[in-house]
Amino acid sequence: MRHGHGNPLAHPEVQMANNRSYVTGFIVASLLMAAATVLVSGHLLPPFALLLAITGCAGLAIIAQVYFLLHMDLSEHSIWNTVALIMFIPLFVITIGLTWWMFSQLYLRTMPMIPGMPGMH
Repeated sequence: MRHGHGNPLAHPEVQMANNRSYVTGFIVASLLMAAATVLVSGHLLPPFALLLAITGCAGLAIIAQVYFLLHMDLSEHSIWNTVALIMFIPLFVITIGLTWWMFSQLYLRTMPMIPGMPGMH
């Protein structure tokens, strides 16, 4: 399989790019973020259901952006970009989780306990 192209416009990734896909991705992600904003500002759901709804909107927005804006799918010419994304996700989650754990432990170990403060034992 030959990877070089004489004409750069004949490259598969360049041919996939079109305004329709970008506009669709932008509109879908914007609508999902607007829906999450309305849910939060209107207090339309109980707290746990609100958290689930916001998480769902964010997850769908990420999927829309990856598909419509980054053009990642399982086709032959973009499979390695998709594999790289799949390998990146656990590393990202671990990094964020360990950072949160580190700062929460740092807070517990360095902040003085004030008697009578709510939540303090």
